Amino acid sequence: MSKDIKEFVIVGGGSAGWIAGACLARLLLKTTRGGYKITLVESPEIGIIGVGEATVPSMQDLISFLNIDEADFVRATNATYKLGICFKDWNKIGGEYWHPFGELGPMIENQPLHQHWLQQKIINPQTPDLHNISICSMAARANKFQKPVKNTQSVYEWLSYAYHFDAVKGAEYLRDYGKAKGVTHIEGRVTDVKTDNDGMIEKLKLQDGREITGDFFIDCSGFVGLLIEKTLKSEFDDWTHYLPVDRAIALPTKPNGPLTPYTTSWAREAGWTWRIPLQNRVGNGYVYSSKFASDDEAMATVDKCIAGERIAEPRTIKFKAGRRREPWVKNCLSLGLASGFLEPLESTAIHLVIANIFRFFDHFPKSTNFEVLRKAFNQRGIREIEEIRDFIILHYCVSERKDTDFWRYVTTMDIPDTLGEKLDIYKGQAKILADYYDLFRPMSWISVLAGMEVIPKNSNPIINIVPPEFSINILRDVSAAIADGVAKAPSHESFLKQLTG
Repeated sequence: MSKDIKEFVIVGGGSAGWIAGACLARLLLKTTRGGYKITLVESPEIGIIGVGEATVPSMQDLISFLNIDEADFVRATNATYKLGICFKDWNKIGGEYWHPFGELGPMIENQPLHQHWLQQKIINPQTPDLHNISICSMAARANKFQKPVKNTQSVYEWLSYAYHFDAVKGAEYLRDYGKAKGVTHIEGRVTDVKTDNDGMIEKLKLQDGREITGDFFIDCSGFVGLLIEKTLKSEFDDWTHYLPVDRAIALPTKPNGPLTPYTTSWAREAGWTWRIPLQNRVGNGYVYSSKFASDDEAMATVDKCIAGERIAEPRTIKFKAGRRREPWVKNCLSLGLASGFLEPLESTAIHLVIANIFRFFDHFPKSTNFEVLRKAFNQRGIREIEEIRDFIILHYCVSERKDTDFWRYVTTMDIPDTLGEKLDIYKGQAKILADYYDLFRPMSWISVLAGMEVIPKNSNPIINIVPPEFSINILRDVSAAIADGVAKAPSHESFLKQLTG
């Protein structure tokens, strides 16, 4: 028998749990009129996995939805701004390219500017780098930062940004927000889960004997998948074949250079290292494949590659890439690591939590008669994580590196048909089969493809209608305007100081 859903129970805290709690509170607890109740249960014995989060621009959507003052969030979480990622040694040792946020210039002749750039690159291999038409790339390289300026002729209309912030402080900030909005916070360890005759979760039993009932449950219990896997048996599709990195060593250091508005990723022998600058420290780490490097070898890479005075002992984190076959089963939605995990190369973990809680709101059930909504949610969520998977695989599979067993593997492994089709049509006629509502839109794909020196044989047939001289002039004018705009912008550090007082 169907019944109305009024009581939500979230299992697990951390970034995923408190994003869910804060968003549900903002949506449902504005007044008591709806009769909703939200309870979050977390164990104080289980720590947060976060190692200093890098995000993508959807983090702005979360802050806006929650009506949070950005300056307050930046101050409370030691945050810095992020304009994109600088990739070093990924295509060949000594090489560098950028994956920026924002747009690559304006639309010209009803075509994105990167298509004009590709036309010129095919004609003249000496055409200046793609990052010259990215305000985010050029500002990041200069350690400059400026907020976007919409509906003007400014080059900053094409800018977008995200944040680097302390994961623990971020979860605490959202916890305080959620509790202030009415989320009931319970500390305790879940030891048993009871279901009814239809397989719906009915109640949780805690170690101290307390019982918590609810109508709908959200599993944010991390890799363990306490509800979605252990209780409801939703299987996990393992993507280790495509994404073989499965370990991370995280190590914070004191600041040791300019406060850069970007993440840096260096390709290494069996994976890659990261550098994420926060106001008070630098997050560093090595993401690697245990198949191609032992833990001792990985630690040696950390010792060799990570600079700066260490302020904590290194932590090793184990993970496995893949997704839950059904992220929503019965009256349980899984979020965060319980739902699936993609290696952190493109900082998508928090985005997937935000995207799925917002998607859940689009499919928000009135009652337990939600089968159509559940199926639609699962189909759309699976589509998104698979698109992101393909984009991350792209960084590896098109590389020219063959210098270690790891790189020989990732450059010769089988890839998903969906990615293979994208690459084939791009190489043949410069078309990028990504939609503008995807997380990684065509400008992201072309940034990586061009950065990895994958240039198509032929330009897009539509752009061939445009005279090459016209494209040359437009590219030159946009590059000059961006250079002028960057020169006038404040430094990232001075912008932060002014923002935070």
